[in-house]
Amino acid sequence: MPDAIALVVQRQPARRLVCAAIAVAALAGCAGVPEAPPAAGKPAVAASAKPHWQRVHLGAGAGYDFPVYANHPLDGDLSRIREVVFVQHGLQRNGDDYYAAGAALLTASGRNPEEVLLVAPNFPGTPDQRKGFDGMPQWSVQGWMSGENAVNAPFTVSSLQVLDDLVAFVTDKSRLPQVAKVTVAGHSGGAQIVHRYAVLNNVDERIRARGIDLRYVVANPSSYLYFTPVRPAGPDGKSFAPYNKAVCPDYDKYRYGMQDIVPYAQGANGLSLYKRYAARQVTYLAGTEDNDPNHSVLDKVCGAEAEGPTRLQRARGYLRYERYLASRGLVIRHQAFEVVGVGHDQSHMFGSQCGAKAVFGLPESANKDGAACRTPQL
Repeated sequence: MPDAIALVVQRQPARRLVCAAIAVAALAGCAGVPEAPPAAGKPAVAASAKPHWQRVHLGAGAGYDFPVYANHPLDGDLSRIREVVFVQHGLQRNGDDYYAAGAALLTASGRNPEEVLLVAPNFPGTPDQRKGFDGMPQWSVQGWMSGENAVNAPFTVSSLQVLDDLVAFVTDKSRLPQVAKVTVAGHSGGAQIVHRYAVLNNVDERIRARGIDLRYVVANPSSYLYFTPVRPAGPDGKSFAPYNKAVCPDYDKYRYGMQDIVPYAQGANGLSLYKRYAARQVTYLAGTEDNDPNHSVLDKVCGAEAEGPTRLQRARGYLRYERYLASRGLVIRHQAFEVVGVGHDQSHMFGSQCGAKAVFGLPESANKDGAACRTPQL
């Protein structure tokens, strides 16, 4: 509940992406370098200020602390904020880099940064002891992506519950009275948790019923959550059948299927989840060059391989699967685009014409330098 969420903020220095000029197309070439902290008392606004992580206290009861990067002090006056954008880091848990890239995109969009709250959550992993995330929940290196519970006592919170609590914070009208839109966007490992959150959370309909537009952007994940035991089949992947258990006995276990699902979603029914998910506002983005079956951080366990050999093929297979499951009369409120000429690169995906529009509302006509997008080739 929003009124059960307390807030404590402690800003800590991090690093930012520094370029000679802030241009969406150039972000991939920026390097992370340390900078001196800004003058005391100056809030971090858009791309002009260095990322600082803030210690936010979330949850009911005793709750827990959690680190985020944001372009406004979360203990300050947020009454002018009209829109919130979450950008979720990937496997490296580098929220500072994702914040900096998102801040540059926000600047490029021409939006008024005083009215947009940009937040980059940073899930502490067990190797992150030196990052200063003391006294906070920690997750296994990949457990946060699927919604597993924290692994360090006394914390037992699911990473999906953290997203619930963050969304509750930014939609609490006593803190942000003018917020009308919230976008939760993720790339790669971040897209995996955003996709599963979009499927499994129980707060979406309540938030939209309050007049707040809640959207999800899922870009280049290594895998998707299937609702039934079938997977893409046939030489072209355009039919569906149960996967060969002799090849992969556990292919339908969570985080790829419904078996042995995380406690956060215990008792969920696959087809019921699908029907609810179909009505949620989701945009899929797939890079046409994210097609390397040997990519260094591609999930290659057999449960992921059952979805296809590359991220691009897995995306196309999942879009076909959504149509395969759809019953007559079911309206799927999902959009999907392929980003032409872009591989596994979050800056160019979110900076593309369809990506910047989905995340920051930037019209395609105002983003001529962004990568072009096309209808998925299904």
